[in-house]
Amino acid sequence: MATDTVQEFIVRTKGLKKAYMMGKTEVHALNDVKLDIRRGEYISIMGPSGSGKSTLFNMIGGLDKPSEGTVFIDEVDMAQLDAFELAWLRCRKIGYIFQSFNLIPVMTALENVTLPMIFAGMGQDEMIEKGVGLLNTVGLGERLHHKPFELSGGQQQRVAIARSLANSPAIVLADEPTGNLDLKTGEEIIQLLGRLNKENGVTVITATHDLKMVAASDRVVWIRDGKIDRIEECDEIDIKVGHMEGEEH
Repeated sequence: MATDTVQEFIVRTKGLKKAYMMGKTEVHALNDVKLDIRRGEYISIMGPSGSGKSTLFNMIGGLDKPSEGTVFIDEVDMAQLDAFELAWLRCRKIGYIFQSFNLIPVMTALENVTLPMIFAGMGQDEMIEKGVGLLNTVGLGERLHHKPFELSGGQQQRVAIARSLANSPAIVLADEPTGNLDLKTGEEIIQLLGRLNKENGVTVITATHDLKMVAASDRVVWIRDGKIDRIEECDEIDIKVGHMEGEEH
C-alpha cells in the first residue's frame, strides 16, 4: 500500500458537485464529494441505486464533467484539459470495464484488445504480442480469434479486462463488472481483478452492488444521497447474512 503523501494519491476529488434538471426540479447527483485514492489501491464504491456512485465513477473517469469542484488524476486537473488532452489522458492513464462488456461484435478477441493500442500509436507487431500476452493473462489464450458471440459472458468480460490493460493504465475503472454474470463467473472476475491489482500494481476502482467485491477491496466508499456516507477498511466491514450494513435493497 502506498504512503499517505500527496504524491501517492493517484485520484483526488475536491468539492465535487453534479446537478441537473429533471423537468423543473434540480437534482443533485453529487454534493461536495472529497475523496483521495492511493496509488495501487483497490476501491469499491457502493451504495443504493440512485445514490450517486455511477456519477462519481464517471467523473473520475473523465466521462462526465462536474457542475462544480475538481478531479485530479496524477495531480492533473482534468477540468483544465482541452478535448485532445483529455482524450490522451483517458487513452494512456485509464482503462475501462463496463457491465455490458462493450466489445465490438465484428472484431475478434485479439482485435478488441488491441484497438486501444492503435489509438495510442503502437506498432503492429508490438500490438499483437502485447494483445496475445494480455489474453493469456486473463485465461483466453485459446480464444484469440473468437468473436464476442462465440464467447460466454464471463469470457467476454475477460476480453474487456484484457482490453482495459491494453495501454498499461495506472487506473482501471470497472462499472458493475459482475452485473451481467452468474455467481460463479462473477467470483472468478473479482478474483482476476484482485490478482491484476496485486501483481500489476494497477489502481482498481469499481462502482458495484456486488457484496463479494468487498473481499478483494482495500477500502469501500459508501455513497448515499450524493455524499460520502463513510469510508471503511475491508476488515472493518460488518457482513451479515444476505446483506451488508449500510446497503439497501
